[in-house]
Amino acid sequence: MKILITGVAGFIGFHLAKKLASEGNDVIGLDSINDYYDKNLKFDRLLELGIYQKRIINTELIDSSKYPNFKFIKLDIENKPMLDNLFSSEKFDIIINLAAQAGVRYSIESPDVYMRSNIMGFYNLLEASRNNPVKHFVFASSSSVYGDSNEVPFKESAVVDRPISLYAATKKSGELMAFTYSSLYNIPLTGLRFFTVYGPWGRPDMALSIFTENILNEKPIKVFNNGNLSRDFTYIDDIINGVQLVINKIPDNIKGEAPYRIFNIGNNKPVRLMDFIIAVEESVGKKAKIDFQPMQAGDVHKTWADISTLKHITGYKPKTSIKKGVSAYVKWFIKYSKHKNIHCDK
Repeated sequence: MKILITGVAGFIGFHLAKKLASEGNDVIGLDSINDYYDKNLKFDRLLELGIYQKRIINTELIDSSKYPNFKFIKLDIENKPMLDNLFSSEKFDIIINLAAQAGVRYSIESPDVYMRSNIMGFYNLLEASRNNPVKHFVFASSSSVYGDSNEVPFKESAVVDRPISLYAATKKSGELMAFTYSSLYNIPLTGLRFFTVYGPWGRPDMALSIFTENILNEKPIKVFNNGNLSRDFTYIDDIINGVQLVINKIPDNIKGEAPYRIFNIGNNKPVRLMDFIIAVEESVGKKAKIDFQPMQAGDVHKTWADISTLKHITGYKPKTSIKKGVSAYVKWFIKYSKHKNIHCDK
């Protein structure tokens, strides 16, 4: 099968491409390499996939030097003509859309980019899949669609029509668009509501990265809502395992219903933010200097994934404890911080 992964220079996309390519799958990775956060991290992820920065040319496929079955293309999903050309020429079997403008708080500051990428870009991918039929289209949604609901754990059957950030609104809109395309054109579509993914190669704007860096450098960390928050932190290896299981579970058109599904993909074990910080302190070997802050606009008090449906259909079962996962991240962070930006041949 030929697989397209969008957002391949991103955190989850990178790990998924590495896993699928190492197992011999025919993978094409796509990314616009935007500047939402440090591009060097994205280029270093691509280097791990055998793609050298100096060889990247816009809209041209580049062969990996490490995986003979992996290629990369620098392309924005907002570029509909070039996206259509790619779909027409490559005839993909599986689409895994991880490309999106991320970040709840940033969506309040810069809403335009969310509408372009998360709405129009996703529409372009749906249209390309309609005109070039695929076996399965898997796309990233988010736990943010649940808003600040008190009904925990979050179930896929919950009403999610009150998002409290534009990011969440665009993700819910994507789910609605996907259902429409699945219903109208019989496209098998599966949406994954990710719950706070963390691990090596993670984004620098995520709490774990900020906490680790500041604690190491003995700088204060901002802790919102005075620490009265909890998150369903999910380690990257568990997420990748779950995505792989989903790829092979193509939804059927049963009893005239659209071949469409939504799954929560998380850990099913919410962790108090202060306990998470303790895990970081233990891994770093230093105490945090905490600057307690009020609740931020667009943020939620708790996330908690009910993963029973995903487990029933695919056998998904996360295994990584917070202590083990945070320790793995901190070890990677320290090593990467010492060696980043030294690849002169990128």
